[in-house]
Amino acid sequence: MRLQGKIAVITGGTSGIGRRMVERFVEEGASVFFSGRSVDLGAEVARTVATAKSAGGRIDVLVNNAGGATGSARLETVSLEDFDYTFAVHVRGAMAHMKHVAATMRAQQQGSIINIGSIAGHRAGYAGTLGYSAAKAALIHLSRCAALELGEDNVRVNSISPGGIATAIFGKAYGLKGAAAEASAEKMKGVLGKMQAVPRAGLPDDVVNAAIYLASDESSFVNGTDIVVDGGAIGGRRFSEVMAGRQATRTLFD
Repeated sequence: MRLQGKIAVITGGTSGIGRRMVERFVEEGASVFFSGRSVDLGAEVARTVATAKSAGGRIDVLVNNAGGATGSARLETVSLEDFDYTFAVHVRGAMAHMKHVAATMRAQQQGSIINIGSIAGHRAGYAGTLGYSAAKAALIHLSRCAALELGEDNVRVNSISPGGIATAIFGKAYGLKGAAAEASAEKMKGVLGKMQAVPRAGLPDDVVNAAIYLASDESSFVNGTDIVVDGGAIGGRRFSEVMAGRQATRTLFD
């Protein structure tokens, strides 16, 4: 019950990491309001926040988890419309939610905002198109900027950057929908398990565990930080890969 009595708003809460986050936050004692794609984004932002505020008089936690899958495209073939949409979802959407909760959290002199980034926002080569990587990098830096502004009113802003997490987002990137997309998560585990030193795919709960920590009072002195949850993927090449490369090089001189 680490979130006992807290009121949380979670975006993108209908599938994947967001859905598991809703479930776990409730298990930890929070009252949760969540949104998904079924309602027009512009009106939904203000309405979700207003509903949460009217129900409990405050908002303790905001998690900007909403995101979208992106396909693959070279720079010269990137659609500018898709590029704009990617920034609208991942950056503008998060900004809009922070804007709407800022006054409430300032007035109550406490709150935790958590933005879900990606290791693609730290390193190139982890997304099929540069728009997604650029948007996640912008979101991570937006979090830092907001942290230094809101922190003076005891409102903390942090981000989490997941690595390869087995969810339906991979299937959706290749055009799968519904149950077929959800089934793709299981298929991706074998592939994702080879991306990093820890020999397994990342799971939604790995990200949720970090979110619960940031939402709880245990992290009351953590602000402007990005927590990477990737099994070591962005740390560098796995030791076994380095040794295999050395062995291949050695054969050149045998």
